[in-house]
Amino acid sequence: MGRISRITTILLAGAALPMLAACGASDIASPGDNTVIGGGGTGTPTPTSPSVGPNQAPTGTIASISAQLNTLVQTQGFVDEGVIEFGATAASGTTAATPAVSGFRVIRLPSLIDKDTLLPYIPGVAYLIDGTVNVGIDLGGSSAGNSTGRSANLTVQAGAILFADNGVGAKMQRVTVGATGALTRTDRGSLSSATGPDYLIVNRGSKIFANGEAAKPVIFTARQNLEGVATDTGTANSQGLWGGLIMAGRAPISDCTTAGVAGGSADCFRIVEGTGTARYGGDVAADNSGTLRYVQIRYSGIAISEGNELQGLTPAGVGSDTIIDNVQVHNSADDGVEIFGGRVNAKHLVITGSDDDDLDTDVGYQGAVQFVLGIKRTDNGSSDPRSIEVDSSGNEDALPRQYLRLANYTFVNNLANSTASQEALYIRGGADATLVNGIVKTSTKACIDLDQSQTVRAADGTLAAPGPLQELGAPVFHSNYFDCPVAVNNDNETGNLTAAAVTALFTAGTNNVLVGNTALTSIFLPTGAAATNVAFNAATLNRTGESFLVTTTYIGAVKDATDNWYKGWTCTPSYVSNLGGLGNCTSIPTYS
Repeated sequence: MGRISRITTILLAGAALPMLAACGASDIASPGDNTVIGGGGTGTPTPTSPSVGPNQAPTGTIASISAQLNTLVQTQGFVDEGVIEFGATAASGTTAATPAVSGFRVIRLPSLIDKDTLLPYIPGVAYLIDGTVNVGIDLGGSSAGNSTGRSANLTVQAGAILFADNGVGAKMQRVTVGATGALTRTDRGSLSSATGPDYLIVNRGSKIFANGEAAKPVIFTARQNLEGVATDTGTANSQGLWGGLIMAGRAPISDCTTAGVAGGSADCFRIVEGTGTARYGGDVAADNSGTLRYVQIRYSGIAISEGNELQGLTPAGVGSDTIIDNVQVHNSADDGVEIFGGRVNAKHLVITGSDDDDLDTDVGYQGAVQFVLGIKRTDNGSSDPRSIEVDSSGNEDALPRQYLRLANYTFVNNLANSTASQEALYIRGGADATLVNGIVKTSTKACIDLDQSQTVRAADGTLAAPGPLQELGAPVFHSNYFDCPVAVNNDNETGNLTAAAVTALFTAGTNNVLVGNTALTSIFLPTGAAATNVAFNAATLNRTGESFLVTTTYIGAVKDATDNWYKGWTCTPSYVSNLGGLGNCTSIPTYS
């Protein structure tokens, strides 16, 4: 894999951008200022149908793809920034057709995408997220919508690259080519024009269809990654370079912003952390915010203030008809994935290097997650870097009550700055949870902690027939294997559970090992007793009429070295060299 995509032959040789067959030198020579991208077409782009599977092909002919990009620029506020060399070292000025160009044709997304839009994959093209990019205008918390909102579907083709530029340390040149083939390089500063954080948010009533392929994922990342200076460890250019991807839906949540409004109702909403204004929540349990399949989200996560952070991936009030499957979040400066309420299920998550929690669930989330591989890097800046946090603390009896079903997970938490007074798994605040088929390995942290008496309160009903508190009882554990220097965090805080109480609760389940040894080999593959531990049938945890959770014969996210669901579409961090990804996380893949 090259350090960055080589587009010399695409932009400069022969027909100049052969993917856009009608382009000539004059098309390339005038970047910026709403430049026409070529092709001469003015028709409306045809978005890929949401029903198309992950192996979708570009819509129409090469010429029609050119026309689609043309239309984005001419009618939808997209801006062609021209050919940009990131981290450029060539001298500025006009030269012959050397040195070869190594960079991207950058297309800036508008702040609002308010109609159905296709971002086609074209080698050498990267789409810029500058500040807040909204998909649609909030349609409210009910399926009826409102009079002020607007729905939009954003379809991102497999292989497309979307990136943000926070402006810090930017080094780049714009390259143009004249009719004779001579190149002109002009030094320029950051592409960023925004004063706030960069993130893409899909608002209530709108959808994103990012359908990557196993060998060609959709990548959301930062400019430093394109420039070749992103790193996997340390503090410089390793995380927190942009704000991530947010999906705001209309599914039920708790802890409504407006006092007196019933949780789970159409009028119950909250503001997405880090945005200040974006609302989520409603009464549409089966709401659909689109599809994320074979997607990487790299180097994101920003703390706006204490308790007000942007994550890697933030599904907020997202409904059960949304698909999240095969998604990697790499080196988020906050949580990898934080789910705020809603009913969305998720499967095949790879979370590498998150500074805070790998998976965090809050405010009435009721969903299932299966096959989660979470691996911390050894250096970390968070004060409480957990693997999961299941949390409704502060408003313990707000309804709907949170109920997480987590199956087949492997968490590796080898942080150098952690102590036994911290834990990998944390459940508190009256949240209900069932955890099965899990493996947890830490080097210094405790494996688990449960806090607050409401968390272990007796059930007052069932999932099918809930009681007044929608209480399903204490957390349930089956077929989990823990390998930590301290099994339970005995924090001794007033009102919290003792280590003995947590131990009794955990060992009451079937086939649990609280004090294991040598659970993993090759960083994340089960070995020894963990490899032979009897599995729990996760399919029995499905809701009536649901078939999301599947039966396995093993515990952990990955069965053994022959199980390769995580390979090929992920990127490989320097601290997980055997992940088997498409390439290193510090580089951008190229495709033949």
